[in-house]
Amino acid sequence: MTLEEKLGQLAQYRWSWRDDTVKEQYRQYIREGRVGSFLGIAGVGHTRELQRLAVEESRLKIPLLFAEDVIHGWRTTFPVPLAEAGSWDPAAVERSARIAAIEASAMGLHWTFAPMVDIARDPRWGRIVEGSGEDPYLGSVMAAARVRGFSRGGDLSAPNTLLACAKHFAAYGGAEGGRDYNTVELSERTLREIYLEPFRAAVQAGAGSIMSAFNEVNGVPMTANGWMINDILRGEWGFTGLVVSDYTAVAELQPHGVAANRAEAGVLALAAGVDIDMVSGIYGNDLEELVRQGKLDEALVDQAVRRVLEAKYRLGLFDDPYRYHDAEREKTSLLTPEHLAAAREMARKSIVLLKNEKEILPLSKNLKTLAVIGALADDRRSSLGPWSGAGDTADVVTLLEGIERALPASAKILYAEGYDKKTFTDRGGFARAIQAAKSAEAVILVLGETAGMSGEASNRASLDLPGEQEALARAIHAVGKPLVVVLMNGRPLSINWLVEGSFGAENVPAILETWFLGVQTGPAAADVLFGDYNPGGKLPATFPRSAGQIPIYYNHKNTGRPPIAGEHYTSQYLDLPFTPLYPFGYGLSYTTFEYGAPRLSVPEMEFIDTLTVEVNVTNTGKRPGDEVVQFYIQDEVASVTRPVKQLRGFRRIHLEPGETQTVTFQLTFEDLAFYNQEMQWVVEPGFFKVFLGGNSVEVQEARFEIRSGKL
Repeated sequence: MTLEEKLGQLAQYRWSWRDDTVKEQYRQYIREGRVGSFLGIAGVGHTRELQRLAVEESRLKIPLLFAEDVIHGWRTTFPVPLAEAGSWDPAAVERSARIAAIEASAMGLHWTFAPMVDIARDPRWGRIVEGSGEDPYLGSVMAAARVRGFSRGGDLSAPNTLLACAKHFAAYGGAEGGRDYNTVELSERTLREIYLEPFRAAVQAGAGSIMSAFNEVNGVPMTANGWMINDILRGEWGFTGLVVSDYTAVAELQPHGVAANRAEAGVLALAAGVDIDMVSGIYGNDLEELVRQGKLDEALVDQAVRRVLEAKYRLGLFDDPYRYHDAEREKTSLLTPEHLAAAREMARKSIVLLKNEKEILPLSKNLKTLAVIGALADDRRSSLGPWSGAGDTADVVTLLEGIERALPASAKILYAEGYDKKTFTDRGGFARAIQAAKSAEAVILVLGETAGMSGEASNRASLDLPGEQEALARAIHAVGKPLVVVLMNGRPLSINWLVEGSFGAENVPAILETWFLGVQTGPAAADVLFGDYNPGGKLPATFPRSAGQIPIYYNHKNTGRPPIAGEHYTSQYLDLPFTPLYPFGYGLSYTTFEYGAPRLSVPEMEFIDTLTVEVNVTNTGKRPGDEVVQFYIQDEVASVTRPVKQLRGFRRIHLEPGETQTVTFQLTFEDLAFYNQEMQWVVEPGFFKVFLGGNSVEVQEARFEIRSGKL
């Protein structure tokens, strides 16, 4: 390979659909071997033609890679990842990713920039919607499930798999102020125990690529962070796959202030282990002369090129460069009945019942009149959520349409938008909404955010309901009809008034968190609203009372003066309770569950032992339902402070009325270990607690002792 051809393999460009001059330039790049991959192009007709140029008109005939952000489904749009994490069902999440891979690969894609595995403790950050929330254990399980779904655990032998890319490496979710692209300052212990764990799980599950993040960590931008990429990712974890920069992140080393020009930025990124330069054009255009001058070691270029070629080999593209470009498969693989059924099931599992006083839910299908209020109820675009791939609004069944389909033709549905969904500030629709509520037997009020309020660069300083939505809720509540609030949103919200009321007012009796559920929003939500499906989802992130509590997360550390209600000189607020509005892992059901006392296989153990923990869970209600049994631990005394609780297992189970099931978990060395003061991975002797329950607060506990530790 010539040096120009080598650097071409490391160059990725975004396809242009509008500029014919740019398109012709890229075609010429393909013929000259000056590009190795594209993003932003899909569809067999388009990708096959570009692949033909690469393998028939270039000198070396090296096939191209086609990549895109396949985040939560492709044409069949599934719930956003935060919602899917709320299912606490890794098998269902894996199936969702498998279907996404089948559809995206049928449209000529080889590589997905997913899963997004960033831990997010600040819900102001818009990209919390793309991940699995605040907990490293839940995040790791979901990361592995998605990698298995996309790539069959790294086995890319079939043309309906995608090369998975865990992003954004690393600690992107820890950005200061919840502002995208911002700096991150944290200890190495927190970095390793919280933010890196889902990446390690993704690597172990077979992820073939990693994306370096926009942010800096402790003063070093990730795209130039050789310690984290070369030493930890490649050295400690043994990762042998591709590392790709985020969009223009190589060029952004200049405004970060660590590179004086484009060429210097490219040298820093390549030396740090970033193999592919996404969009900046620096690797392809600015490094050749530096290599010739001896200022950049060509061995670094060769190493990166080898990884790119290996990825193409693993995808089978050297054997058959057109194996992902089957027009017949494209026609038959998208939006199939099977895929739609899976999307509906995933959406139902993702819904979280936050409140249900007086058993308002499920609503009766015998209602003669029902008011549905809120423009989000019929918002096709927001139903898809952000990063919706090839999702088409024409495929969406909205919440309003789902309700209409669920009720008999004789039922009268009174729909009123109530607010302007673009600004949420116009009260012009209040009067009609109030009249609809007065004329109905019951009211479904749909509140929340549009899809554009979540995702990249969509951060919010406030977590309150946008605009005049709370005012509308107060007005509808004052009508006095049975009221259900349905939330559509991509992050935890501070909905104090809905939950707790004010000035002695009775609060909203029923609240359903539906997130952004995708193309089957309406049928899934209607299944839950009218009792055809009993909700069992749990929150993957804490709901704060106010943005002033952020960062807020369940696995926090204690202080020397832990918060105690009524005691002034403890760690709390003057103007707000220190507790969250809804804790991590919270979610109700239309039935009730009772937990027995945990049973331990032994009261004390050596570090080499495995501790078995059992708990009986009984459905004490009148309906069959799902419960997510959650298993937490606490190290009571250690050489460094430890979290008050750490999730170490969970199981979503189904119970018939009166049925009891014994759920078993096992604790091993890895579950109990942490980084000590010397940053050694250790288990220390002492007492530990285990907690089991339906959320991170309401738990049964037991205690055991480790008699000897181990480095």
